[in-house]
Amino acid sequence: MKRSTLSARHLLAPLLAALVLAGCATAPAEYAAPVEVPAKFKEASAVWAVVAPAESQDRGTWWKVFADPALDALVERAGAANTSIQEAASRLAQARAALGRTQADRLPQVGLGSGAVRQAGANTANGAAPATLTTAGATLSWELDLFGRLARANDAATLDAQSRAALLQSTRLLVQSEVAQTYLSLRAIDVERALVRETVTAYEGTLRVTQRRHQAGDIAELDVARVESELAATQSEALALDRRRAELEHALAVLVGDAASTFALTPGDWTTALPAIPAGIPATVLARRPDVSAAQSGMLAAQARLGVARAAWFPNVSLTAAGGYASPELGDLFKWTARAWSVGALLSLPIFDGGKRQAGIDDARAQLEGASASYRGQVLTAFREVEDQLSSLRLLQEQAQAQARAVTSASRATVLSESRYRNGMDSQLELLDARRSELRNRRQALQVRAGQYQATVALIRALGGGWGTPS
Repeated sequence: MKRSTLSARHLLAPLLAALVLAGCATAPAEYAAPVEVPAKFKEASAVWAVVAPAESQDRGTWWKVFADPALDALVERAGAANTSIQEAASRLAQARAALGRTQADRLPQVGLGSGAVRQAGANTANGAAPATLTTAGATLSWELDLFGRLARANDAATLDAQSRAALLQSTRLLVQSEVAQTYLSLRAIDVERALVRETVTAYEGTLRVTQRRHQAGDIAELDVARVESELAATQSEALALDRRRAELEHALAVLVGDAASTFALTPGDWTTALPAIPAGIPATVLARRPDVSAAQSGMLAAQARLGVARAAWFPNVSLTAAGGYASPELGDLFKWTARAWSVGALLSLPIFDGGKRQAGIDDARAQLEGASASYRGQVLTAFREVEDQLSSLRLLQEQAQAQARAVTSASRATVLSESRYRNGMDSQLELLDARRSELRNRRQALQVRAGQYQATVALIRALGGGWGTPS
C-alpha cells in the first residue's frame, strides 16, 4: 500500500509542478511603440485629438453630396455587384470562421465512439487464443489554458477578424470613390467633347468661307491650307476624346459588376453639384479610416501571436475522461458489469526541439516589427493624403478663378479678331490664333473644374468617408 502511494505521488509530480508554475510564469507580451501624429493639419485649422477607432461607423451615402441621381444609381449597383467587395466579404467570412475554430479550442471536447477489436495474446480473456473486445462510450478532453496560449490565439483571431472587417470597409469605400471619380471624369469628357466638336463645326464653317474667298481670288491658297490643318487637328482631338470616353465607360462597367460589352452610359449634361468643403476639418475624422484600423488590428494580432509563440516554452496540461462499456461478448456490452471509465491528466513539455520554438518566437517578433512599421506607414500615408487633397482644393480654387479670367479675355479677343478680320484689319492667321487660344483656355478651365471634383472625392476617401465628426 505504501509503495503504491509513493508511485502515485511520483507520477503526479510533473502535473503538480506545472500547476505551481502556472501561478508564477506567463508568456510576456511585447508592445509596439505608439505612432506619433502631428498636432493638426497643415492645410486646415483642425486640431488633432486622440479618439477611439470609429471605422465601423456607417459613413452614410456620402456620394449624395454631389446631387447626381445617375451617380447615386451607379454607386448602389457597385455596392451590390462589385467583385472586389465580394472578395473582401469572403475574406472576412474566412477570418470569422478561423475565430470560431480558436474559440472552440478553449471549450471541452466531447465525443462518442464505438469499436470492435480482434486480438490475441497473454492479456486477452482467453489467454493466447484470439478474442474480440467491443466498446462503446463517450470521451471528454479539456486543455487547461494555464499560460494563456489559447487566450492569445483567440485574441489574435479576433483581431484578424476585425482587420478583415475594416478591410471590407476600406474596399467598399475605395470602390465607391473610384465609381464617383470615373463617373465624374466621364462627364467632364462629355463636356469637353461637346466643346471640341463645337470648335470643329466652327472650323468647318470657316473653311467653307475661306474656300469661297479663294475661288473668288480674294485670298491665297495658304489661308485655305491653314484652316484645313486646324480643322484636321481639332477633329483628331475629338477622336482622342472619344477613345478616352470609351475607356472610362468600360472601367465604370467593371466597377459596377457589368460586362463592358453590354454597359452604356448615355452622354448628358454635367449637372453634378460641387460640394463646399467645411472650414476646419477635425483631424478626428481619421479615426474612421478603415485601412488605418486594419493596420492597427494587424499589429495587435501580431503582438498576440508573439505571446502564443512564447507560450510554447511552457507545458501543455489537458484533462481527459472516458466512460462507457467494454465486453468480449457483443450481447453483454451494455450490462452494468461491463461498464468501464477512466480519468486522467496529461502533461507535455518538450525538452529539446532543435531551436524550433525559438525560431517561432523570432518569426513572430519579426512579424510584429513589420506590422508596426506598416501601421505607422499607414498613419503617415493617411495624413499625407488629406494634406494633398486639402492643398489641391485650395490651389485649384485659385486656379479656377485665374482660368475664368483667362477664358473671358480669350473670348473677347476672339470676338474682336473676327470683327477685325471681316473689316480686313487682321489676317486669317491672327483669327485662327485667337480661336485656338480660346479653345485652349476653355479646355483648361474645364480640366480645372474636373480636378476640383476629383480632389473632393479623394478628400472624402482620405477622411474615411466624409468630413463629419465621428460620434
